[in-house]
Amino acid sequence: MVKIGILGAAGYTGGELIRLLINHPQAEIVFANSESNAGNKVYDVHEGLLGETDLEFTSEMPFDQVDVVFFCFGHGKSEAFLKEHEIPANVKIIDLAQDFRIKGDHDYVYGLPETHREEIAKCQHLANPGCFATCIQLGLLPLAKAGLLTKDIAVNAITGSTGAGQKPSATTHFSWRDNNFSVYKLFTHQHLHEICQTLNELKPAEAPHVVDTLDEGYEADGITVDFIPYRGDFPRGIFCTEVVTLNECPVESDIIARYKDFYQDAAFTHYCDKALDLKQVVNTNKALVHVEVFGKKVVITSMIDNLLKGAVGQAVQNMNIMFGIDEKAGLNLKASAF
Repeated sequence: MVKIGILGAAGYTGGELIRLLINHPQAEIVFANSESNAGNKVYDVHEGLLGETDLEFTSEMPFDQVDVVFFCFGHGKSEAFLKEHEIPANVKIIDLAQDFRIKGDHDYVYGLPETHREEIAKCQHLANPGCFATCIQLGLLPLAKAGLLTKDIAVNAITGSTGAGQKPSATTHFSWRDNNFSVYKLFTHQHLHEICQTLNELKPAEAPHVVDTLDEGYEADGITVDFIPYRGDFPRGIFCTEVVTLNECPVESDIIARYKDFYQDAAFTHYCDKALDLKQVVNTNKALVHVEVFGKKVVITSMIDNLLKGAVGQAVQNMNIMFGIDEKAGLNLKASAF
C-alpha cells in the first residue's frame, strides 16, 4: 500500500486527486493539507465526495508517515515551498506545477509516460506535464520521432474553465464564460517551453531544431510552434488541432501507421480512425489522436481531459509507474455516453 500526502488539497486538482486515490486499490491518503480548511471535511469543499470519504483537511504535514507527496500548488509555489520545508530524502515528490518541468539544476524527471517511462520508473522526484503541453505533444510526438517536423507548426487548442483553477477571476465567472469564446496568451503560453524540450529530445540528431519562440534571440530558421490557446464555455477538456506542412506529399496510410506504432503500447493514448469529439475523453485518463492528410499538410486532432490526463490522472499514472504498480490502477474511468 502506497501511503500518500497531498499539499494544496482544496483546489480543483486536489479534489480530483482525492477522488482518484480513495478508489485506488493500492493507495492510502495519510493527509490532505490545506491551511485555510484545516479541520473541515474534504466533502465540505469538494462536495461531490459526500458519501465517498470522511477524510478531513489538516494543517499538519507528517512527511515521515508517507511514501510520496503530491504538490497541487499554483505555479511557482512548489520551489518556494521546498526552500522553506524539508521533505525526507526517501519520500518521492510528484509536482503538478511547472516549476521543475524544464531541465536545470534539479533532479526532477519530466513525467510524460509516452516518452519518459523508463526514467519515471527510476526517479525520486517527478514534474508532471502541463495540460496543454500533454495534449499538443501527444499529437506531434510520432512526427518528431520520424524527423518529419518542418517549417512552422500551427496549433489551435481550446480548454475548459477548470484549466484556470478554482480561484475565481474575470474570465472564469459563469456569466462571462457561458456562450462565450476568447483567445489568450497568443504565441506566449508557458507550456511552449516543455513542448519544444520534448520534441527536441525525441527527434533524430540530423533533424531541424525545434525553437522555443519564448526565448529571446531564437533562430529564425528553426522549427517554431505557433500556439493559439482559446477559452471554451465548457468546464473540462482540451481539444487540439495541429497542422504540420511536410516537405513532400505523404501517403496518409503511412502517417497513420506511424501513429499506431508509436502508441501501440501506451496505456491510455490511443489512435482513433474516426474524427474525434471531446466527450470521448471527458472524465477519463484517455488521450485520443486522429490524423488526416491534405497534400503536404498533416492535420492532427488530439484531446484529453485537462484535469485527468492533463493533470492528476497522469500524476497517478506516474505514481503507479514509480512504485511498480499496474499503470492503470485507480484509473479505470469511463466516458459518459451522453
